[in-house]
Amino acid sequence: MKKIALHWQILLGMILGVTLGLLMTQFEGGNEIVRDWIKPFGTIFINSLKLIAVPLIFASLIKGVSDLKDISKLSKMGGKTIGLYLLTTVIAVSIGLFLVNIIKPGESISSETREELVQNYSGDASKYSEEASKQKESGPLQALVDIVPENIFGAASENKNMLQVIFFAIFFGVGLILIPEKKSKPVKKFFDGFNEVILKMIDLIMLAAPYGVFALLSALVVESPSIDLFNALIWYAFTVILGLLIMIAFYNLLVWVYTKKKPSFFINGISPAQLLAFSTSSSAATLPVTMERVTEHLGVDEEVSSFVLPIGATINMDGTSLYQAVAAVFIAQAFGMDLSLGVQLGIIATATLASIGSAAVPGAGMVMLVIVLAQAGIPEAGLALIFAIDRPLDMCRTTVNVTGDAAVSMIVAKSLDRLHVPKIKDWDDDYPKK
Repeated sequence: MKKIALHWQILLGMILGVTLGLLMTQFEGGNEIVRDWIKPFGTIFINSLKLIAVPLIFASLIKGVSDLKDISKLSKMGGKTIGLYLLTTVIAVSIGLFLVNIIKPGESISSETREELVQNYSGDASKYSEEASKQKESGPLQALVDIVPENIFGAASENKNMLQVIFFAIFFGVGLILIPEKKSKPVKKFFDGFNEVILKMIDLIMLAAPYGVFALLSALVVESPSIDLFNALIWYAFTVILGLLIMIAFYNLLVWVYTKKKPSFFINGISPAQLLAFSTSSSAATLPVTMERVTEHLGVDEEVSSFVLPIGATINMDGTSLYQAVAAVFIAQAFGMDLSLGVQLGIIATATLASIGSAAVPGAGMVMLVIVLAQAGIPEAGLALIFAIDRPLDMCRTTVNVTGDAAVSMIVAKSLDRLHVPKIKDWDDDYPKK
């Protein structure tokens, strides 16, 4: 018998979790059974995601930066590549924040349901208030001061200090580039191996995702059985997908303006990689196809594509960053929290930098979301609200990630005069008719 794919297992876990939750609410004592005997497994699953956050971002970032190999590449092709990746990521997060503040999907939850959520997660809510008070008392440059840790081991012991871990990892990666290759090689090999171990650990954690989703959804239903919560989730998914569609349109516009290639040319060239990204939810798994399509069908020089795309698979996660911004504000809205402009600007910075270390594998976006929530002081328990529909949204945002990689590779190639006539000509008006 053929094994059911993981995303179908997760969807099945969602359905069974909601069904069990609704069933248990019909029996006296059913709510307590779910809270005492089922919800803990969902908590364990969330804790395992939080557990892997620091080593994941540390290993991925050092590997991504050190893969640049020399500082001259970093200053020329690398500078353009990273600059464009960071720019598109900031735009993606900003679009996400704009949409979620306009649509306000979390505010469709009734006050009664919101009070239940706050009561269920009162510990997290009080922690948020304490953090907010500390931010008000701090100076205008305190956020900049907080980026540089005085003790990396102390910073790594708290997920909310992830910006400090990111700073150290980038600093370490640059140092690794600047020392002689003979001395850096064993360190590089260690972190390459360390990164592979972390990715395998994520694979193992994701095997438990169907059970984690089952436990989270059943607990969510018995703790907040109001139908308006599920209506809010539909609006949340709509907000994310709308933002992702806007990003794809933005990539097409960028390619058209800078390279003079029509959107149909770009979409025709990259569509097989988009479909693979949608089905696998992994930029890394899609990378070989992305490289082939960009080189053979979009006309990017192989030297450029072999440099830009692997880096993009590590540090360019525009779809993931947009989703994190929407998810963070949605969870805050669901808990009745009013995020200030300063906190939302912090979300832009955190989501942008966290995306640099986000592994190109399924589920990594949820791990990075833990970082964004912790940095903004939003209850991490709110993950239970959105995990139910994370998998289909993961498929959509991975498609955007891959599309962004391809767009940037074309722009970098054009700037270096390395954009040629494709080796394999897909039909398009750009080509002369025979």
